[in-house]
Amino acid sequence: MKDLKYRYEWKYLCNIRQIEEIKNRLKYIVPLDKHTENGQYCIRSMYFDNLDNRCYYENENGIDPREKFRIRIYNAKSDRIVLECKRKERGKTYKSSCLLKEDEYRAILDGGSVDNIGEKHPLFRKFYVLQKSQLFKPVVIVEYDRTPYVYRVGNVRITLDMNIRSSNEVAHFFDENISTRPVLQSGQHLLEVKYDELLPDFIKDILQIDGLQRSAFSKYYLCRKFSMEGLL
Repeated sequence: MKDLKYRYEWKYLCNIRQIEEIKNRLKYIVPLDKHTENGQYCIRSMYFDNLDNRCYYENENGIDPREKFRIRIYNAKSDRIVLECKRKERGKTYKSSCLLKEDEYRAILDGGSVDNIGEKHPLFRKFYVLQKSQLFKPVVIVEYDRTPYVYRVGNVRITLDMNIRSSNEVAHFFDENISTRPVLQSGQHLLEVKYDELLPDFIKDILQIDGLQRSAFSKYYLCRKFSMEGLL
């Protein structure tokens, strides 16, 4: 794995006052991601696990290294379907991804066969083998509204994830409106800071806000915990 580009990932649980203060500090220094329309978009991710809930328990027990697989769409649209693998190792993360055609997505969801599997993206082949050998299946949907900022030096990405919510309606993944429930207390949101090797000092200064503390929070884990304990 030595050729993979791992990144640091810091997480902070925030209240709305802290979110607004962070936005005010960022707006003249760190630009919004230029690919973002209206400053925010909705992320919807479908996560997979095997019959023994291996990914869930690896997350719960802090197993190192560990991987999670998900399919992600934006603003509940099917024009861009992304298969992702997120790997965590030695306190850093690596994400690999590939685009899916709708028939490939359907094959994954239905457990069907795929023609010319040898010609597919390596990540698709890896996941396809796992799905067949370990019976990976969709287990939960995680959805939230993201405001992203990008600072090129250090490849820094700062995201504000609001209204984190969960759903078990995996069969309705592309529906514009699915039934969800919040997984955090009202007014509680998530700040994430991702970077390669060095985080600029001025960004560290931006994060110096009263009451803001780093957290090991996992959107996936909390949403699955709600689902497995029958709270959804």
